[in-house]
Amino acid sequence: MITPLTLILCTVVLAAGTFAFRFAGPALRSRVTLSPRSEKIMATAAVVLLAAVVATTALTEDQSFAGIARPAGVLVGGVLAWRKAPFPLVVIAAAATAALLRLIGVP
Repeated sequence: MITPLTLILCTVVLAAGTFAFRFAGPALRSRVTLSPRSEKIMATAAVVLLAAVVATTALTEDQSFAGIARPAGVLVGGVLAWRKAPFPLVVIAAAATAALLRLIGVP
């Protein structure tokens, strides 16, 4: 059983680590120089990582295919975001698409 003290301690350690990572970027930016190629690779890696997270979340549920409704909702949201629609509209349209598809029986 987790005690309240353990929970508080873990929260404090996580907060300190998060602060340290966020502080390290600006603090070390002037001391560390990266080549333009390295910066481009890191930017590309961030996009690829985000795309992998989106794909995994959109396509799977409990280690199996999530059905058509969820990826369709993500696709609608992605297109609206790409077209620079307001964020609340993107979220509502994506959720509504998935909900309507599920309402008519699409898994």
